[in-house]
Amino acid sequence: MITLTPRAATQVRAMQKSAEPDTRLRVFVETGGCSGFQYGMSFDAPKADDSHFDSEGVPILVDPASLAYLDGSNIDFDDGLHGKGFEIKNPNAESTCGCGKSFN
Repeated sequence: MITLTPRAATQVRAMQKSAEPDTRLRVFVETGGCSGFQYGMSFDAPKADDSHFDSEGVPILVDPASLAYLDGSNIDFDDGLHGKGFEIKNPNAESTCGCGKSFN
């Protein structure tokens, strides 16, 4: 399961207003970044093998390969003076880079 904080959910809902209709938040992992894997988020249509979650009223999609890395993660949004934007707190990551966007 993947969860959103209330701040992250508010930001996703605001962004989704300009996304294509019938799309949902997709959270995924892809190779790259300075630590081997990097996080990604987009708005996308559901696919047959996706896992579906709902957190704070926001529907979330995750493909099976990404779920193996992301299960149990919590997504926050920081828009303060030194805010980083979306931050994924992943209990499965052995280490992360300084920017918080990649892990291994």
